[in-house]
Amino acid sequence: MALTEMQKMLAGSLYDPADPEIQAAQAEAKQWMARYNAALAASAAERRALLRERFAEVGDGAVIRPPFHCDYGSNIRLGAGSFLNFNCVILDVVEVEIGEAAQIGPGVQILTADHPRDQEGRESGLEFGRPVRIGRHAWIGGGAIILPGVTIGEGAVIGAGSVVTRDVPPGATAFGNPARVKGGG
Repeated sequence: MALTEMQKMLAGSLYDPADPEIQAAQAEAKQWMARYNAALAASAAERRALLRERFAEVGDGAVIRPPFHCDYGSNIRLGAGSFLNFNCVILDVVEVEIGEAAQIGPGVQILTADHPRDQEGRESGLEFGRPVRIGRHAWIGGGAIILPGVTIGEGAVIGAGSVVTRDVPPGATAFGNPARVKGGG
């Protein structure tokens, strides 16, 4: 039996983002984001209830300050006590896991969506995704960009404005463009 485009997407295989099922899921996410981002003045508990409507998992005490943007929301797992500051973007075509007590600064982008590297592949319009994992107690400085397929280890620190192109070991400090490990780990 052939996989649907949504099943291909969730498996990290090449998929067609123009597929009607995928477009419908994104439309639902946009409606949810409008509600969530309008809840800036709501309590953290009220916003957490909204997150639980959409996300795969939301641990106790998890906070995302609006505005917040994502592709689906349903592929995001937030550990207990995790915190995302204003203006974070998560492109969650596959799973994004944010560990317990992880701290993520304002304007951070977490990207799982990827594209073929060859021109012909890009012209096909097909995309694929690679999961991102952020460990417990990691700290990501404001404006950092986490690229597809990256794992940031437990307790790691990512400097503000860094572009993380490869895995960062537990306890390491990485910064720069591209981010390089400068200590720990």
